[in-house]
Amino acid sequence: MSDYLSNLFSLNDRRAVVIGGTGVLGGRIATALAKAGAAVVIAGRSEERGKERCEEIEKTGAKATYLPVDVMSRDSIQELHDRAEKEVGPIDILVNGAGVNSAQPYYEIEDEVWQKIFTTNLLSLHWGCQIFSKDMASRGRGSIINIGSASSDKPLSRVFAYSSSKAAVVNYTQNLARELGTTGVRVNSLSPGFFPAEQNRKILDASRVESIMRRTPMARFGEPEDLDGAVILLASDQAGRFITGINLFVDGGFTAMSI
Repeated sequence: MSDYLSNLFSLNDRRAVVIGGTGVLGGRIATALAKAGAAVVIAGRSEERGKERCEEIEKTGAKATYLPVDVMSRDSIQELHDRAEKEVGPIDILVNGAGVNSAQPYYEIEDEVWQKIFTTNLLSLHWGCQIFSKDMASRGRGSIINIGSASSDKPLSRVFAYSSSKAAVVNYTQNLARELGTTGVRVNSLSPGFFPAEQNRKILDASRVESIMRRTPMARFGEPEDLDGAVILLASDQAGRFITGINLFVDGGFTAMSI
């Protein structure tokens, strides 16, 4: 690779926190950032999965650290910020990747389920952005990547509350990009299409798979490594230097389809 491309996409000397990094997609995002040169903090509830991911990353010669976090608690996210800055240094990149789903029919959605989904998918993201962006802004640089969903754009059956929360994530991202535009902190959302992960396996029966494939031009599900290039683009201060406030779909063309 030429020096030009290496410098354009390099994350050397950058430090990243991936909230939700113990999940399948969040873990892959952490791996991509680490391979691009960033020192990565993997944050989540599962110490076992977090440390397994760290070991995989460290085999490539990159740096990774696991730290626990409870995204239902602002205090826990604040503690994550403080520990991360103490252990790896000032944070340049934040990925808000925590998420939960529920497949309840619309008239059966309980208030507790709705509140849990919005607290996990939106309120915790707000806490993360608010806590981490303040130090980024004071240093005049930073990249925040909020994980949305293709269902934020196209109505999707069986996941009403999830889709609503992800639509709010995209709108929140745009508003925060405007708020922080002159500070050097870029804020973008990355919206995967159908990646068979924890949140959606329960609703992927044969008829639903057939429907998804019919509306996906590339006619396949996403694989975790399909996110690598998009994540590195949004994280890089060079490649993504004038990119803020966008929602980047990685969905095989799903959101481009109609009847």
